[in-house]
Amino acid sequence: KEVKIFGKGNPIKIMGVDCGMKYNMIRLLVDRGCELTVVPWNHPFSEDMHKFDGIFLSNGPGDPTYCVETIEQLKKCISVPDEEVKPIFGICLGNQLLGLAAGGQARKLPFGNRGQNQPVINHATGECYITSQNHGYHIATETLDKEYRSLFTNLND
Repeated sequence: KEVKIFGKGNPIKIMGVDCGMKYNMIRLLVDRGCELTVVPWNHPFSEDMHKFDGIFLSNGPGDPTYCVETIEQLKKCISVPDEEVKPIFGICLGNQLLGLAAGGQARKLPFGNRGQNQPVINHATGECYITSQNHGYHIATETLDKEYRSLFTNLND
């Protein structure tokens, strides 16, 4: 796959790592003022992160442990000196890849979290949100490196 830019000229520069990205995510980010540079999952994105305001990790199918190249790139991204740190945000598979890069272990859910009305708790505020989800794996938070902590937890887990 090739690198593609959406919303060219928008003020917020985001690099999107395509692990199976849906067009709607591109549209929503562009509509909110982002210039989104989409790179393939195996792109050496850690080398380019200094050019962007943040990194978006898309959703995608399957077992996150198979995405070894992407996880290795993320390990480089989260190991930079403090003055080079960029916000990294992921959806579904993207979030799981970030958890693996942070030392966590992925585990298969017996049935997966699928459908609407999935309650998640924000550990920072205590608020509960109702979300839609569609994934079959989770990151076992107790396996994360000690400097990381979970922000959201599905209450059905």
